[in-house]
Amino acid sequence: MLDCAIIGGGPAGLTAGLYATRGGLKRVVMFEMGMPGGQITQSSEIENYPGFYEHGKTGMDFMDTWQEQCFAFGLVHEMKKVIGVAKTGDHFTVTFEGGDSVEAMSVIVGTGSTPKRTGIKGESELWGKGVSTCATCDGFFYKGKSVIVLGGGDTALEEAHYLSNICEKVILVHRRDSFRASPSTVERVERTANIEIITDTVIEEIVGDMMGVTGVTLKNLKTEESRQLEVPGVFIFAGHTVNNEVLKEESGAFICEMNEWGQVVVDLSMKTSLEGLYAVGDMRIQAPKQVVSAAGDGAVAALQVISYIQERA
Repeated sequence: MLDCAIIGGGPAGLTAGLYATRGGLKRVVMFEMGMPGGQITQSSEIENYPGFYEHGKTGMDFMDTWQEQCFAFGLVHEMKKVIGVAKTGDHFTVTFEGGDSVEAMSVIVGTGSTPKRTGIKGESELWGKGVSTCATCDGFFYKGKSVIVLGGGDTALEEAHYLSNICEKVILVHRRDSFRASPSTVERVERTANIEIITDTVIEEIVGDMMGVTGVTLKNLKTEESRQLEVPGVFIFAGHTVNNEVLKEESGAFICEMNEWGQVVVDLSMKTSLEGLYAVGDMRIQAPKQVVSAAGDGAVAALQVISYIQERA
């Protein structure tokens, strides 16, 4: 039986593995189908992780050293797809695609979330090359420049306001004539001088070259008129899909408490409502969706697992 099964190999899962093994647990396995690293490996440059500041270093470069360090302390990586987690008595059963399973005293789940794509022409080709879903991550690259923000919810407007402190101009584009965001958020955006609001409008195409995004084509849904804008960056906020399938029973019910958006409800110790089960990173409630925060989640969860197992020894 494993001391701890870690599901997901992003920054949260890797850090959990590092702290668990270095903290004395002997049987810790991380299940991740591909190479560990998570979404950050797709980033073209990393600038906001403390202690890591090398111009031109990519997300892949950044995560390479994490893997080496974690595996050095005994973390085992198995390329198996987990399809379910269930608790029986005082332990968990982790089931894999194909029907095999393993038992574990504790489970840390860090399967993250996936930004929703809109299907706009050029979006996929320029993803990570001027098309972003994180203002905190990438906003600084557009200091003193103009960018477009697409969306009408709280996240889109909050990120637009964040970008307004960095960029010369923020153009907020929304397909409707009113926003879904809270009134106070809308009011704050409306009174921000360098945010231009364009409603009843969609992005028809994102264009670019080898260097990245160069502009967009906008279409007004009422007049059907199209126009081009030259911008180096487009921030899309169409929501996230929480990767929570492993926490579902066959009936479709979840094994622990979730919120209305499918995020796992945890306390400050990353504990879920099911004893011995922890959730970390982008899949938990109120996740900042930053590497540094995900790593912190993993460390906290692993320390809790060590205490949890010691109490049952």
